[in-house]
Amino acid sequence: MSNTPGQQIQDLALEEVMGDRFGRYSKYIIQERALPDARDGLKPVQRRILFAMNEEGNTADKGFRKSAKTVGNVIGNYHPHGDTSVYDAMVRMSQDWKVRNVLIEMHGNNGSVDGDPPAAMRYTEARLAPIAAELLRDIEKETVDFVPNFDDTSSEPTVLPARFPNLLVNGSTGISAGYATDIPPHNLGEIIDAVIKRLDSPECDLSTLLKIVKGPDFPTGGIIQGADGIRKAYETGKGRVVVRSKTEIEDIRGGRKQISVYEIPYEVNKASLVKRIDELRIDKKN
Repeated sequence: MSNTPGQQIQDLALEEVMGDRFGRYSKYIIQERALPDARDGLKPVQRRILFAMNEEGNTADKGFRKSAKTVGNVIGNYHPHGDTSVYDAMVRMSQDWKVRNVLIEMHGNNGSVDGDPPAAMRYTEARLAPIAAELLRDIEKETVDFVPNFDDTSSEPTVLPARFPNLLVNGSTGISAGYATDIPPHNLGEIIDAVIKRLDSPECDLSTLLKIVKGPDFPTGGIIQGADGIRKAYETGKGRVVVRSKTEIEDIRGGRKQISVYEIPYEVNKASLVKRIDELRIDKKN
């Protein structure tokens, strides 16, 4: 250790330093960025967006406001990161082909199922969707714990009161250090019925709940192939769900037939799907 006044130098093993620093970083990523909280189904940036919009009165019963104003409020008061990450989270919560029940209503171009990017935040307007009020209801009545924000000028909730299981209803996808999650969306009515059943009969088994919740309910539709993967996912937390498009064979002029696609698998880019089908047609593959 150095004898220089005011200066201390320690000899530490590189492995020890790297392990400690990466451990702290991993804990931060897991808890504060990449994975949702099971209680409200939200990642920190999503929770801060909804809370900030509620605090500003940007609710479903009032008019739309510029998305840029909300983004600035969020990064200025609760989420000291890039504005792109905040706006991307806002947009995803407004896309009805990504989430089963949108939490944010948006005016303007918020992207498309073809993978088109949304318009810049200065062009779009947003407000909370009506169902988002059920995630925030009674938050002012000390129903959840609050902690100081990043600069100690105000406080923010550690979790939202969430009067319905948003994690199951809207699902979530996230990858962090050593952990990952990929929860599909489900039907709101089925999930609520299953919750009530569980409250009335705490000892009910999975078979009983599967009579209520048939499986995931994807916003883009599609047909789930087989129930074994669904049951395994609910039993163990890991399962494979295969989804195919919903199609019909229709007669067209000239005595020919065509395959019409009405629903596509979840998270499939429609433009890429059409391109791939056309490539198969050109190559004359079955």
